[in-house]
Amino acid sequence: MLMSNTDRPARLHYMANGFRVLSPGDHVTCAVSGARIALDALRYWNVARQEPYATARIASDMLRPR
Repeated sequence: MLMSNTDRPARLHYMANGFRVLSPGDHVTCAVSGARIALDALRYWNVARQEPYATARIASDMLRPR
């Protein structure tokens, strides 16, 4: 039986210039908004926190001191 990665969240390791797939899937979930992000649309993440973000605005907001 073939396993499909459709509709499964991926587990990723975020690096400065990309990410490595630890567990296959077709999306990740934004750490702030909860929005589903397709892997081919993933552009923003925080390496230190190992968190994905749905938009540039969310990513830049996360850089500001709280």
